[in-house]
Amino acid sequence: MSVAADTEARLRGQMLAALGGDAAAYRRLLDELGRLLKAYFARRLGAALAANRDDLVQETLMAIHTRRLTYDPTQRFTAWAYAIARYKLIDHYRRSRIRYTVPLEDDAALFARDEAGDTAARMDVEVALATLPARPADLIRQVRLEGASIAEAARKVGMTETAAKVSIHRGLKALAARFAPGDRDDR
Repeated sequence: MSVAADTEARLRGQMLAALGGDAAAYRRLLDELGRLLKAYFARRLGAALAANRDDLVQETLMAIHTRRLTYDPTQRFTAWAYAIARYKLIDHYRRSRIRYTVPLEDDAALFARDEAGDTAARMDVEVALATLPARPADLIRQVRLEGASIAEAARKVGMTETAAKVSIHRGLKALAARFAPGDRDDR
């Protein structure tokens, strides 16, 4: 989903003003988001399920309202809002037991980049990396996410290449242990 930069800036500004207590900015934000979400859901639901569009818009606006304090101002607002909309759509499909299909002649939707999903995944990775000590997290970020070589990353943090490899390995092992399925008390 691609939203023009001016729309992103306007919505982000309205959200920040709303978080600061500006009720008029919040009303404008919800009105504009409502219009954008109607189009978002209309494209994804098609004509057969168009009756559910308004319900999904309302559910999404309510979720945005109740979760507004979780918005990170350093991230794109539209990615955050569309991630919530995407989860509401998935919930709707699950409740309705609907399997989303795309006709072969309309395969562009299958191969389109999901920027909201990418941003949400990046935020999840950053949260996971925050559970590690700074040095291994920085090395993993540089090598696995940014594409730097181990030698480059080691030089940047002042380690030998071998020590950097060990640190990355131990960091990934700690993440795997922390987030792997199994018996955990924090679920």
